Amino acid sequence: MRTDSSPGTLPAREHLPADAAGTPVLDVVIPVYNEEKDLQPCVRRLHDHLTRTFPYPFRITIADNASTDSTPDVARLLEARVPEVRSFRLEQKGRGRALRTVWSASEAPILAYMDVDLSTDLNALLPLVAPLISGHSDLAIGSRLARSSRVVRGTKREFISRSYNLILRGSLQARFSDAQCGFKAIRRDVAQLLLPLVEDTGWFFDTEMLVLAERAGLRIHEVPVDWVDDPDSTVHIVRTATDDLKGVWRVGRALATGSLPLDRLTRPFGDDPRDREIMDVPKGLARQLVGFCVVGGLSTLFYLLLYSGFRQFSGSQTANALALLVSAVANTAANRRLTFGVRGSAGAVRHQTQGLVVFGIGLALTSGSLLALDAAASDPAHATELAVLIAANLAATVLRFLLFRAWVFPDRRGDQEAEAAQHVGRPPTGTAASPAYPAPGPLPRRPHTPSPPRNDSTTAQFRAGEAADGTWRDATIRLQPVRPHDTDQGDVR
Repeated sequence: MRTDSSPGTLPAREHLPADAAGTPVLDVVIPVYNEEKDLQPCVRRLHDHLTRTFPYPFRITIADNASTDSTPDVARLLEARVPEVRSFRLEQKGRGRALRTVWSASEAPILAYMDVDLSTDLNALLPLVAPLISGHSDLAIGSRLARSSRVVRGTKREFISRSYNLILRGSLQARFSDAQCGFKAIRRDVAQLLLPLVEDTGWFFDTEMLVLAERAGLRIHEVPVDWVDDPDSTVHIVRTATDDLKGVWRVGRALATGSLPLDRLTRPFGDDPRDREIMDVPKGLARQLVGFCVVGGLSTLFYLLLYSGFRQFSGSQTANALALLVSAVANTAANRRLTFGVRGSAGAVRHQTQGLVVFGIGLALTSGSLLALDAAASDPAHATELAVLIAANLAATVLRFLLFRAWVFPDRRGDQEAEAAQHVGRPPTGTAASPAYPAPGPLPRRPHTPSPPRNDSTTAQFRAGEAADGTWRDATIRLQPVRPHDTDQGDVR
C-alpha cells in the first residue's frame, strides 16, 4: 500500500467504524500447525482490523492441525481472553481437513479463511466477503496474479505459482486466476453442499473446491490483493507440488467420467424474488455452429489425408469408404465432447451408432459424386476427385450438423428440468452416489444478507442464512450496539 503524501497521490483508504456486535455473520478460520510464535500477533492484528472496519458481528476460529508445540496453549489463552475468538483442535494434520471440519460446524452465513502469516493485506477482507453477503457471488478468492495486484516474493515461488495455474487452465480448463492464495471465502449454504464433494484434505483442497464450484456454474468473485511472501514459511514445495499434480489427475479423471453430481449444485436463473421462466432463448446455436465448423474443418483435412493414403493401394470407392469410416468415428467423438458438451461414457455407443448412420448418408453423397465423375470422365485427375469430394463433403456437413443437433445430440434440458421439478430432491432413478462424492440436493437461491442499521438506540433482527433444503431457518441475529465506554484500555481487544 502506498503511504506517501506527495502531490498527485490518492490519500490512504479509510474505513467506516463497525458499530454492531453479536452472533457472527463472518467466521474467519486460521488453520495452524506449530505456530506458537506467530499465532498470537496474527490473531490480535486480525481482531483489531475486524473490530475497526467490519460492519457485522464476526468470529475468529483457530483450527489447530495436531500441533506438537505450545500452539494449543496459545489458542486456548486467546479464546479465554478475546470474546470473538474460539479454538478448535484436530488430532490429524491437513489444512483441507481443518477447513472442512470447522466450516461444516459453523453457523455463520459467511465462512472465510486466511493463512496465519497474514501475507495478504487485510484491507482486501471486506471486498472479499461483501459479494457473498449481498448474495451476488457464491465463493470469493484473493488473487495475486490479477493485473492490479502487488506482490513481493521470490522468483522460485512466482514461477511455481504461475506454472501451477497454467497447468490448471490447460488440464482442468480453470478460469480463475489464482488457486492457492490463502485468502478465500464461501457462503455457508454453498459450503454445505459443495464440501462433501471435495476429497482432498491437504493443500489441494482449495483447488479442488474451486474447480468443482466453477464446473457446477457457481459464481466465483476474484479480489486483487497486495501480498508479501513469508520467508519463514514451512510449506514443503516439492511434496506439495507432487500432491497437487496427483490431485489434478484425480479430479480431471472424475470430471471426464462424469462421476461428480455437479448438476445438483446449479443455481436457478435469476435471483430471488425475480426468478422467472425464460422463453424462446436459443440453446447455444451460434456456439454449436462455430464448434461444429472447427471440428468439421479438421475432420475434412483428416479425411483427405486418409483418402490420399488409402488411394495408394485401393480404388477410389474403397479409399473413400475407409477414409469416411475412420474420420466419422473421430468426428462424432469430437462433436460429442466439444460441440454439444456431452461428457462421460453414458450413451457413447449409441451416439457412435447414430453417427455411423449419418456417416452412411455422407458416404452415399460422396460415393454418388464419385460415380457421377467417373461417368463424366473415364480417367479423372486426382485433383478433380478431391475438388468433387470437397463439394460433396460440404453438402454432407450441413446435413450432418442438422442430424447431430436434432437426432444424435438433441437438447433435452427442458425434459430434464420438468422431471426435476416433479422429483425435487430425489436422485436420478438407478443411480447411486459414490462414497467419495455423495450426491447432495439442489442449492437454494442466493438470498441477500441484510445490513444492520447503524442506530445505537435500536436493536435490529435479520436472518442469518438459509438451510440446506432451501427453507429459511426460524432464527434471527440480534445486533447489540457497541459504545466507546464498553471497552476499557486494559482489555486485550
